[in-house]
Amino acid sequence: MAYDTGHAQILEDDLNDLAGIEQKRLFGGLCFMLHGNMLCGVHKDGAMFRVGKENEAAALEIEGTSPLSFTKRKMGGMLDVDGDLLADDHRRAQLMKLALGFVGALPAK
Repeated sequence: MAYDTGHAQILEDDLNDLAGIEQKRLFGGLCFMLHGNMLCGVHKDGAMFRVGKENEAAALEIEGTSPLSFTKRKMGGMLDVDGDLLADDHRRAQLMKLALGFVGALPAK
């Protein structure tokens, strides 16, 4: 697989009790969608979270985050997350809260 299944399991466990979550293979990894909108996911080098542009600066303060740039071009409001952060319950929860706040306010697709 193109992503670490252990990382996918961490996110799946975090989102297990949340209504409206579905998994979708996307960008060579696995994404978790909330009511049809991308929330977070895993890829071969770690994970990604969609926190929105207004939360990006605060999220980048969390150790282990960086701007996401799959195509060598920064994707605003999307963060790349390393495996150490993903394994840290506290830091991961901070990012998940920002991502759920942003994506949860979007209209369902």
